[in-house]
Parts: sequence; structure tokens; C-alpha cells
Amino acid sequence: MDRKRRTLVQALGAGGALSLAGCGGGSSSSAAPPANTPTPSLPDEPDAPDALPGVFFLHGVASGDPLSDRVILWTRVTPDLDSGEDVAVTVTVASDLAMQQTVASYTATASASSDYCVKQDATGLQPDRWYYYQFSVGDQVSPVGRTRTFPASETFIDRARFAVVSCSNYPYGFFSVYRAVANHADLDFVLHLGDYLYEYGAGEYGDFPERDPQPPHEMITLADYRQRHAQYKTDEDLQAVHQQFPMIAVWDDHESTDNSYRDGAGNHDPLTEGDWAARKQISQQAYFEWLPIRPREPGNHSVIYRNFAFGDLIDLTMLDTRLEGRDEQLTIPADPGRNDEDRHLISEQQMDFLLNSLSESNSQWRFIGQQVMFAQLNIAEIPSLSERHAQLRGNLSAINMDQWDGYAADRLKILNHIDDNDIDNVVILTGDIHTSWASEIYRNPGTLLGDLFDKALAAEFVTPAVTSPGFPEGVAELAGVVIPVANPHIRYVEAKSRGFILVDVTRQRAQGEFYYAQSIESYDLRGQINTAKTKVVTVKSGDSRIIEDQPLSRPRTLRTAFSHPPVLNTEEVIS
Repeated sequence: MDRKRRTLVQALGAGGALSLAGCGGGSSSSAAPPANTPTPSLPDEPDAPDALPGVFFLHGVASGDPLSDRVILWTRVTPDLDSGEDVAVTVTVASDLAMQQTVASYTATASASSDYCVKQDATGLQPDRWYYYQFSVGDQVSPVGRTRTFPASETFIDRARFAVVSCSNYPYGFFSVYRAVANHADLDFVLHLGDYLYEYGAGEYGDFPERDPQPPHEMITLADYRQRHAQYKTDEDLQAVHQQFPMIAVWDDHESTDNSYRDGAGNHDPLTEGDWAARKQISQQAYFEWLPIRPREPGNHSVIYRNFAFGDLIDLTMLDTRLEGRDEQLTIPADPGRNDEDRHLISEQQMDFLLNSLSESNSQWRFIGQQVMFAQLNIAEIPSLSERHAQLRGNLSAINMDQWDGYAADRLKILNHIDDNDIDNVVILTGDIHTSWASEIYRNPGTLLGDLFDKALAAEFVTPAVTSPGFPEGVAELAGVVIPVANPHIRYVEAKSRGFILVDVTRQRAQGEFYYAQSIESYDLRGQINTAKTKVVTVKSGDSRIIEDQPLSRPRTLRTAFSHPPVLNTEEVIS
């Protein structure tokens, strides 16, 4: 094997001489690289070994957390040799794809302490502008990325388009959904609602050929988490999404481990896997290293709830319903403790942050991005004569205690705040459960002693998974019929197909378009949509009731080099 190819294999595999370059460390084995990943563009190898390039850009580029004057720019520098020395990196921002019209330049440092990940908060940019960016180390350059700033909060904006994704498990198949998102070139940003990666070992949750997770065991140590992030970032379809759009992301449970909460996790055994607080901190550190997310302050990896303004059209509040304030999940759905006011899904500080964000918003729409299903999901209606219990949906028949159903008092506090303060146009965006849902939100959506016939307080769109499995065949179809019978506020259920939601927002309405991948098993069908399954749900301004099957939104047609640059040909840039 030639030296250049051997270097790439070591960088993408489980370890080897480039222990830091592979983000895993430790092992001296020469494992093969993950299958179906892009081959970085490298110069021809010169005859003299000492003239080899000093670094590689194996993991693409990414941007995220756009504000009106700045955006986070990300890449990972893979050193050719494991010297442990810092690497000086130049970050260039331009207004053109050829990177000739430079508007800003920054100097950053890639160091072993941050796994050679580089994050630059590109400040001093103009609002509501598209930009291109690139990283360089000497003569070595990264692919060119495309990003944007958001319009200033006081600016009148009449339209926004963005994609919502979650639950991308590498060993379950190709990231066809990511490719489909990248193909929608007129989006403003991508919203990732968690489970960006999964912690399991090989064969434990998915066994698609040649997509075994690295390391092959469950990730526990910092080296494990870094190596798993590195593997995901080599996927060409995920790279295409990051290269094309800024991403706003939050974690769910699998970025640490399954069914995690503030003080523990269902998939964490302290006797064999060590201290939970240490593992949680490690997972958060790796997440902040490898995602284009802006820390609240330098070194703070524990707080990710934050908000964004897209002109005067959208206020977006991102929550952490997983690691920051969540009490341990109940184990029995009938446990009346789920209505206890002392049980919390988010901390008091985060609750105040959310309620203040809703009250202070002057935008046309208020979106909440979060992890677990907000709407009630019950198997039967057993109404209560108590007014308070009715508000808390006192039917004792909820199904999943990991969702807001297991923390009903927190949910009621939010809904009462919306109602008491006449806050309208609230849309909740959710991931986590690998299936598609569209629901109207009431305090108690029961048809008997509930408020189903009152004004809906909000709407919720739950995005399907990128690859993680939904309900089994047959059960999925049955669920789509049976669930709305006991849950008439749930207007749409699709329980097995992988896909994403395209959210198109105007002054008049917010529309969720559910698109489903043709296949996650065929490499040649990556990015293709099964148009027969496409579903449209709409809420109109001033009314959160869901209207089904409205016409699809039209793609943007105005594309100028200044405000909407030509579509970036990601394959040309990567190849």
C-alpha cells in the first residue's frame, strides 16, 4: 500500500500510528477505513518522502449557530505525523465561490487538546448575507463551505425555509436523507434535533454491511467519543449537508448514551462503565469539539439551550430536555408521579429562559426546537373530574415516560404561560422517536372532559429519522390508524419511513412538508425522494389547528450571487 493511502487508512480507522488523527487513540492495529466515505482530494505524492503534505482535511467543513453578524466555522485538521504540536490555521471568508473576493480572514489554532478540531466564530459579517469559507494550513486547503448570516431581528422578512432532521445511526444504512436535504439548495439552514450519532458497539444497533461503528465497542472514553464523531464526519452525505448550509443543533441521549438524564442513564452501568458525571462531561466535550456550535462561554460544554432570530419572522428557542435538568424517567406509565410538580424535564433556569423568550418575542412566529415529543400520547382516555388533573391529562394511560408525558407539570406550566399571555403562532419541532407526527397542542386534548374544542395553544411537528428504525412493518400501519382514535389531537402519524421535514414559513402560515427517502440501502438511490409518501401539514397565522394536504411550497426562484449564491456543486469540491 502506498504511503499516502496508508496514511488515510490510519486516519479513518481504529487507530494505528495516527492515534490522534483517527480521533480514537490507543490501538496499533491497521483497521480498514469506513466504507462508502469520500476520498479527500490530495496532491500527487512527490518522490521525496520529506516533501509530503503536513496535514489533511478528511472530515469536511461545517458552519453553525448563525447570528446577524457572525457564524461558527468548523473543520478538523488531521496532522500527517503525530507530533502533538499545535497547527496554525488560516480561515478565509469570501463573497464568491472562487474565494477571490475576501471579506474576512482569521487565524486559529488546531491543537491536540481539542482533537485538532478548529472552530472560528467569524465575527464582523453583514446581516442576511451568504458567504463562502475555507481553511488552510500552508499550501493545504480544505473544501470550500457555504454559509450565511441571519437577518437582523428588526428586519422585515417574508419567508424562511429550513430542514429538520434527527436520529442518524451510521450502522443502519446510508445517509440518503442528508443527501436529499443537501439537494434542496434554497434552504436557509438545517435544524438537527439530536441523536447526531449513536454510542453502541458493532452489531448492537444496526448491522448494515461495511458500516460498522468505530471504535467497534460502545463509546465510553473521550477517545471513543472522538473517534465515533470522526467516523460520522467522513460520510459524504453528511459532509454535503454541512458544506451547503449552517446547522443549528442540540444533543439528545445517544450523543452520551441511551435514555440519559441529569444524574444517570439507562444505558450506563457505573460498576463497569465508571462515573456517570465524568462520562457525561466527556460526551459533551466531544460534541462541542466536533459540532459547529457556539459555547455560552469558553470551556462551557454543559449548556446548549439558546435562541436565534431570523429577522422579524421567526424567533427560535432551542432546548435541552436531556442532560441539563431532567429527573430520572419513571418506569411505569400509570405512576401518578408523572403529574408531580416537583418532577422536571428542564431546570428552573431553563424554564425561565423559555418562558421569557416566548413573552419577549415580537416575531411573527415562535418556534421551539427540542428533543422529545411534547404532545400527549395515550392508549385510552380516562378523564378526571378534578380540574387540575384534567389539565394534567389525568388519564393514567400515557405510553412513554421519556417524553413530556412523564413530566406533565412542566408541560402544563408552558401551556398555561402561552394561554395566560395570549402568545400565538407557537410551533414545536421535535425529534427522538424515529417516526413522523403532526399534532395540535392542548392542555387536555380529551374529547370528553378535555379542551379539544377550544383554541389549540400550539402545534408540533415531529421529524422522522435519518436512518434509525421506526415501527416494524404492519405495526406501523396499524399505529397510524389506532393512535388518532385515542389521541384526536394527533392529526398525522407515519411510523416507519426515514426522511426529514422541510419547514416553509411565511407571514401567513407555517408549513411542514414530510419528505421520505426512496431507500437508505441503495447507494445509487441516495438523495431520491419517494414522492408518493410526501405529506403536507399547515398551520395558519393566528390559528394552531392543523390543515392537511395543502399544496407544496415553491422553491425559491430568485437566485443572485449577492443574496443567494449559485448552488455549490459539492461533488466537485470534495473530489
